[in-house]
Amino acid sequence: MKSDELREKYLSFFESKGCIRRPSDVLVPRWDPSVLFTPAGMNQFKDNFLGRCKLDFTRATTCQKCLRTGDIDNVGRTAYHHTFFEMLGNFSFGDYFKREAILWAWEFLTSKQWLGVDPDRLLATIYLDDDEAANIWLNEVKLPPDRLKRLDEDENFWPASAPSVGPDGVCGPCSEIYVTTPRGSVEVWNLVFTQFNRVGSPPNNLRPLPSKNIDTGMGFERMASVLQGVETNYHIDILRPLVEAAGEVCHVKYKPESDSDLDKDNGRRLRRITDHVRACSFAIHENVYPDNEKQGYVVRKLIRRAVLDGYQMGIHEAFLYQLPKVVADMMKSPYPELQETVERVAQGLRNEESQFFEVINAGMPRVERLFEETRRANSKTVSGRETFNLLQTYGFPPELTETLAVERGMELDWDGYKKALQKHEEASGAGQRKELFKQGPLDKIRETLQSSEFVGYEFESAEALVMGLLVNNELSYKLDNLESKLPSVIVLDRTSFYAEMGGQVGDTGWIVGPKGRFEVIDTRIEDDFILHVGHLREGKIEYKDPVKATVDSQRRQAIRRAHSATHLLQYALQKTLGTQTHQKGSKVEADLLRFDFNFDQALSDEQLVTIETDVNARAMEAVPVQSALMPKEDAQKLGATMLFGEKYPDIVRVVSMGEYSKELCGGTHLVNTAETGLMKIIGEESIAKGIRRITALTGLAAVERVQRDEALLRRIALTIRAAVEDLPDRVEALSKQVRELQKKALAAPKADGAGVDHLVADAVEVQGVKIIAADVAGGTPQSLRDLIDQLRRKVAPVAVLLGTKQEEGKVLLIAGLSRDLVDRGLDCVQWIREAAALVGGKGGGRPDMAQAGGKLPEKLGQALALGRKEMEKRLEG
Repeated sequence: MKSDELREKYLSFFESKGCIRRPSDVLVPRWDPSVLFTPAGMNQFKDNFLGRCKLDFTRATTCQKCLRTGDIDNVGRTAYHHTFFEMLGNFSFGDYFKREAILWAWEFLTSKQWLGVDPDRLLATIYLDDDEAANIWLNEVKLPPDRLKRLDEDENFWPASAPSVGPDGVCGPCSEIYVTTPRGSVEVWNLVFTQFNRVGSPPNNLRPLPSKNIDTGMGFERMASVLQGVETNYHIDILRPLVEAAGEVCHVKYKPESDSDLDKDNGRRLRRITDHVRACSFAIHENVYPDNEKQGYVVRKLIRRAVLDGYQMGIHEAFLYQLPKVVADMMKSPYPELQETVERVAQGLRNEESQFFEVINAGMPRVERLFEETRRANSKTVSGRETFNLLQTYGFPPELTETLAVERGMELDWDGYKKALQKHEEASGAGQRKELFKQGPLDKIRETLQSSEFVGYEFESAEALVMGLLVNNELSYKLDNLESKLPSVIVLDRTSFYAEMGGQVGDTGWIVGPKGRFEVIDTRIEDDFILHVGHLREGKIEYKDPVKATVDSQRRQAIRRAHSATHLLQYALQKTLGTQTHQKGSKVEADLLRFDFNFDQALSDEQLVTIETDVNARAMEAVPVQSALMPKEDAQKLGATMLFGEKYPDIVRVVSMGEYSKELCGGTHLVNTAETGLMKIIGEESIAKGIRRITALTGLAAVERVQRDEALLRRIALTIRAAVEDLPDRVEALSKQVRELQKKALAAPKADGAGVDHLVADAVEVQGVKIIAADVAGGTPQSLRDLIDQLRRKVAPVAVLLGTKQEEGKVLLIAGLSRDLVDRGLDCVQWIREAAALVGGKGGGRPDMAQAGGKLPEKLGQALALGRKEMEKRLEG
């Protein structure tokens, strides 16, 4: 049976049992802070299980795309482990329970109409004391007793070991189904019976839930491998072609049947590449690019592991980017949208691959020095701590360090590496356990109110009832403390206040009751409740008080201008840069917008002018801004722009401006584009590899910015005695003159200590190393770097930290180390950070030279002194 047929049969079977077929949730549930990626099919139904939302249905079935990294080290080594996988599931929210879940699972597996698995091949397990499930298996299914096994809570309870060790919350026993194969028994289905609420430690800590639920998960790839009779998930019809394609781009033939150690090693590597490139293709498709934190860090780790596998097979240039097309082709039946982003995904992979190969090439000399130090110590064990330092400082992977060590007859101290890693994680707070079902004071409010009604599209003021008051995150029946500095929260049954989401900031304004006034300083949303955050300014406000909630109208209109301009900007960007350019994020405030988009290079001045002109031209056309609610499928047919990876409801709101802009959007907008006024771009920058950001102003803020810039130009023109239109040529001539003077100044000592000889004479010497920390008046980034280069040529070993005050209250710091100090493990980036923090900035760069900017020039002297002391400590330590 083909994989696509299995997926469709499962969903059709449970539809025949009254389950509503739901689409897969996004892979990256940004709305759920408890997880980085969707780990299971039940994740999109958390609110259904907890009774936090109105139930439109009580039975559901899905095929969910999931990503987990808990077993990442087993990927490629075992037959069944993946990071990315699909999970088939059927669910009940207070509807059917154990009997139906077990009987339907048995029917689907064994019926000739469905999968037709031989019943004699099936085994089952249950929780130790779950007699109800045992009775169903033995007396209704008629499973022989020798094929039913009772297991303890660490195996057959969800979450594992919950009764004993927690966490508190919804939990229950489970029953697992196995299929026997020539390779042994394979677990294919887990039926979870969520029937308890754990409260505290045992005994008697499992309280029966008033509404019992079902959450099942069938391993899609595992079941496909069983039905197709292949020895590993990687050989099913949608994965084997990808494994072989990976072999082709790596110039290695995939030979799973070979007994050769090399072929076995390469087979594991190709399977791991297959898994990781599939996972990253789905993640980048949903706009999760490689980064150093959260989901981006996971994607970076997966890409680099796959690149490392290729490197170990002799590939020393980017290759993964050739595989997303194969991924999209293999997955086109359930996920046709992958075809639309193949090029973008490939580019995202290629950028990260190229960057990582640079890391490998730059790290090789340092690894060789580590090996040489190991040999000099008459040892064959490479330091785990130093290996971890290579990873932290240079990004050099320990797996590659180990491979290179083995080639030289050495071994890696993995215990030392893990200790260093653990120490780092403890220091950074990583690895903390998160509760999946977090409950709080809002759950009490839900007993009388399911959600807040938003009426802000039509009205800026609304009559409402107070349904909840939170003081210090605890429920209260009244607000009466006028002295409290901590904000409180009011929940209303209906409100005109827009809560921050979709990049748009929350509204501000006032809530006025019969006995008091409450100033709203922010509006947020949590669990379908709109939270009015602010301070009591007069009297008191009590539970069930009738109130009037009024939005700050002037601020709301400024936000509308910025938001509608954002839609016009999206249109103009795609018109100028191409339709492959998509939004990667946005921030909409009062007459201020930030718009992030994918593009590989800085925009030219001509492109920015074209984009800005297009936005303003469309605004001046005075086109009505219209919104309409419609089924998501209709919006797609209409051509409405949707962000890949965003979670949209079945009924969506489409905001249209003429025929050129149609987007899914829940924010507040203008009535007519002409109300935008002027849109002025004030910034364009890179915020990540392949991601650019435009910052712009609208309305009066834009007009004021233009007026300010014109006044500044007139002032400059007056100062240098040139006409405004002649300023570019005149400034260029002056800049050239300044550069020539600075070059001459560097060659001779000065009273301010900027001369090379003078700086060396003033140096402090520690452990044979000269430390120079000086304020160089009138310095520029280039002149300070040139000065550091001269100092490093003149004297070594030397550590140099130079600073200079710049215009507009800014300060510049540049640090440099001679090569011998870098070889000893010192790093400019780490050194400059302390000094940079003191002047209110951050630093970055390379181990031998780093730069930082700050905004507290009055603290430059203290920063230089601190930098000198820090280097003295490092040398003496």
